[in-house]
Amino acid sequence: MRPIITLLTDFGTADGYVGEMKGVLLTRIPDAAIVDVTHEILPQDVDAARLTLARVWRRFPPGTIHLVVVDPGVGTDRAALAVASDDRFLVGPDNGVLSPALLMADARVIALDIAPGASASFHGRDVFAPAAAALALGAELHSLGAEMAQPRIRRTPEPQRTGDGALLGEVIAIDRFGNAITNIVGLRAGMIEAAGLSLPLRRTYGDAAIGAPIALVGSSGLIELAVRDGSAARVLHLTRGSAVLFRSTP
Repeated sequence: MRPIITLLTDFGTADGYVGEMKGVLLTRIPDAAIVDVTHEILPQDVDAARLTLARVWRRFPPGTIHLVVVDPGVGTDRAALAVASDDRFLVGPDNGVLSPALLMADARVIALDIAPGASASFHGRDVFAPAAAALALGAELHSLGAEMAQPRIRRTPEPQRTGDGALLGEVIAIDRFGNAITNIVGLRAGMIEAAGLSLPLRRTYGDAAIGAPIALVGSSGLIELAVRDGSAARVLHLTRGSAVLFRSTP
């Protein structure tokens, strides 16, 4: 099977940075299948990249190499990582963006060797892409650097139980539709309280009238707030960190 390498960055597509990385990869592996997960992460938004990676990395077949570059600390003393986890590989900076893979019990982590001539402002091209290519060509993980015992891990905040038995959570992401995704797993029926509203959990966006707010369990399994054919973030003034309360019903 052709090696699969995915790219997830905050580079956008206007400046050619993604093209440079692809050029490095294809020079070394001309038959690679390169998949653009997204390049529209907001600049330096490590947590948004982490949550995006959490959704997609195990959707790809075993052996896939995920190349993740959202790297506000590029050129500093932060480590550059290569990770083997759940039969897949990940390459990226040691800033918590690779946490979904690092939290797996079988994760193995090395700090990549950084070539003396690597650009201090573009490790995506000069460090991470060559490492991803080496893994795709069959290099052993340990051949790329030294084992690292304590990589940086970021975790999604856990909802807290209130005195009356409700769950106090928060909005952790706003998608491009303006849907506000919370950190509460939708395991049972109930009501969501947010932005001065109390909304029962529904099955699908179409269960609300056009322009009306709705709460439902999204495709990630997390409860989200939406506005039918509109933006919950704009209409309900929700942002990352906005409080939400979930009350289960019998």
